[in-house]
Amino acid sequence: MSKRFIPHPWHGPELSPDNYESLCCYIEITPSDSVKFELDKDSGLLKIDRPQKYSNFCPCLYGLLPRTYCGKRSGEFSAQRLNRSDILGDNDPLDVCVLTEKNITQGNILVQARPIGGIRIIDSGEADDKIIAVLEDDLVYGGIADITYCPSTILDMIIHYFLTYKATPDHLMSSGKPKVEVAGVYGKEEAKDVIRLAHEDYMESFA
Repeated sequence: MSKRFIPHPWHGPELSPDNYESLCCYIEITPSDSVKFELDKDSGLLKIDRPQKYSNFCPCLYGLLPRTYCGKRSGEFSAQRLNRSDILGDNDPLDVCVLTEKNITQGNILVQARPIGGIRIIDSGEADDKIIAVLEDDLVYGGIADITYCPSTILDMIIHYFLTYKATPDHLMSSGKPKVEVAGVYGKEEAKDVIRLAHEDYMESFA
């Protein structure tokens, strides 16, 4: 029997068929978007969250990993890695940045990508990791096996975006503690651990 409704992008697609070596990624934002799109978790529709502030444009495809949820396990893992006790999961799907040389200008799509690492980000005391992945069979990035081999300029652009995309000029010029902290970059094997824990958090919360 055919399906009557489109599956919810967060709850419908299978995350990975092969122990997180290949990932289904739901794309919300492309580099050409001048507004921040975000999945509406209740309806499954893509909505406008807010205009991109000032000169900030996401330098890569950006979205979420279906059937992941950054809950207790995700927060504890970040806290353990940083030797801190004050970090919680952000209660959202795990974010993913997908690198490709192709000019993809449309969001609300599924792509298949391979994880190569991640960026550990703490946003207002919550774990907000960004998994870095490469589009499968991409001519430029498809051969990268680990974040160690990713061009540093690409990582610098991604890190700069997440450090500044919420900040106002007044906030950037203040001397206070930043709201968003980049606490480290990690490779493929640790990224798979982060994905696995977020998948386990999801299964516990939504199964």
